[in-house]
Amino acid sequence: MVGGHVGVAGWLGLVPGRRGAVPDQKMANRLDFIIFGATGFTGQYTVEELIHLSEEKPATWGVAGRNKSKLDDLLKKIGTKLGKDLSSIEVIVADVDDAKALEAMAARAKVVINCCGPYRHWGEQVVKACIASGAHHVDVSGEPQYMDRMQLEHHDAALQKGVYIVSACGFDSIPDDLGLVFLQKQFKGDLNSVESYIDGEIEKPHTPSGALLHYGTYESAVYGIAHKHELGALRRKLFPTRLPQMMPPLKPRGLLFKSEVLNKWCMPFLGSDKSVMQRSQRFFYESEKKRPVQIQTYIGFPSLLTAIGALFFGAIFAVMCQFSCGRSLLLKYPKFFSAGCASHEGPSEETMKKTLFSVTLVGEGWEEHVAEATDAHDGPPSKRMKVIVKGRNPGYGATCTCLVLAAFAILKESDKMPAQGGVYPPGAAFAKTSLISDLNKHGVTFEVIA
Repeated sequence: MVGGHVGVAGWLGLVPGRRGAVPDQKMANRLDFIIFGATGFTGQYTVEELIHLSEEKPATWGVAGRNKSKLDDLLKKIGTKLGKDLSSIEVIVADVDDAKALEAMAARAKVVINCCGPYRHWGEQVVKACIASGAHHVDVSGEPQYMDRMQLEHHDAALQKGVYIVSACGFDSIPDDLGLVFLQKQFKGDLNSVESYIDGEIEKPHTPSGALLHYGTYESAVYGIAHKHELGALRRKLFPTRLPQMMPPLKPRGLLFKSEVLNKWCMPFLGSDKSVMQRSQRFFYESEKKRPVQIQTYIGFPSLLTAIGALFFGAIFAVMCQFSCGRSLLLKYPKFFSAGCASHEGPSEETMKKTLFSVTLVGEGWEEHVAEATDAHDGPPSKRMKVIVKGRNPGYGATCTCLVLAAFAILKESDKMPAQGGVYPPGAAFAKTSLISDLNKHGVTFEVIA
């Protein structure tokens, strides 16, 4: 099925037996984790998070990238900052343009934590190297085209090799995807639909200094919107059979509306969360015969004026992304075209620490189950439940916590994951692991509030 759609057989692992799984003895000689792209903005904070978490969860690890001197300097800087001796940490030189070096790097790891984006440019090379070398792979991609294509083209190869490839393991999209998994478990009955509301604020009295996003995140958004037209054909190849239409249908709200859930003005959230959640729901339907939940995602703004401003900038941004000259301008002047939200310097540490986020998921359905997932209920939904996922520093704090704990989940609980390998969204990959429990212990909390 390589290069074809992922059907029930692929999800369940019903393909010829694993031909290339790495023997246990060779795996035992590997480092637990290698952080690839460690000198990047997200990579640096991922290194720090791994150091913190490895005090509680002992692990062996190394760093990798294309410039050894920068990697050495990074370890010295972080060692000084955290008061740690990192002189024994393994440093591996690997460039995304050198397939052999990437394979050699991946062959040193049980799990590669890939922080090198944009993933549409640099992600597939690392995925291929991990599959070839028998290493698991996690990343923080929020790029639907990249994620869908990795599943379409590499699921079967990963399954054959006994390797898990899991993207969207950061703020995009663990709070939403695992938030829905958590809601489904707590709901008990038949969950028909969920509306997700993303919200954020800066703790008072702090005044943000500098941008809120690093250039790398902004760059990924530019290319993601520019190539959005690719998604339709890609998804028809990936999933040629449509999911059954659930009733009653969940209708999208308007372009701009006042939400009683947040008591704020909201608009549709154009990030990757919805597509990631839908892939997990398809997995649960095809592999476990669970009712696929209908999904809409929204984002809140502190005022009507802010929301209108976001619409205005968003419209200009979307139009400019369609033309090469427009993309060049967007990438050359990120501060101007993001109204100061993105820069090459990224947010200050103080701003990151003071930034709070919440994802509120409102689910509706029925107390009772029907015999089959596609059977209709007699009346309209009669049960409602609200879940909130909260944390701090969504872009570079909670994201790194989610990413590293996802890597630990693969390392320690792969027996609770689907089949014996493959390409999955995080909800499908980690639904039966203790990842939600671990996140709750480390600042990303999941709670039923109504």
